[in-house]
Amino acid sequence: MFLRLAQQHQEFIQDLVMNLQALTITLDGRGYTASCYTCGDQMQSASFMVSLEEKHLIRFLVSDYGITWMELWDDRELMKLEGAEAISKLQELANIVKYSYTRQLTN
Repeated sequence: MFLRLAQQHQEFIQDLVMNLQALTITLDGRGYTASCYTCGDQMQSASFMVSLEEKHLIRFLVSDYGITWMELWDDRELMKLEGAEAISKLQELANIVKYSYTRQLTN
């Protein structure tokens, strides 16, 4: 049972890293400064960052040790979330980007 859970966890992390890479490409294509760095070729961890506006930075870290969302303003930490809450904030970011793009297409 535990080996199966460990395998599922690794697959979850890899899926999350791939989605971060895709989000980075999308954000970059829409004019945001975004980056996603992975360690090694097994995609077991990543550091994702995006600058939403001047002095407003989002940092999302994922690894086997945990998942963290940090929002910074002028190099000061505004918010730090972990686990499911961090992933929810990442989804909110993706929704904002998707909504703003859809709105641009309809105008």
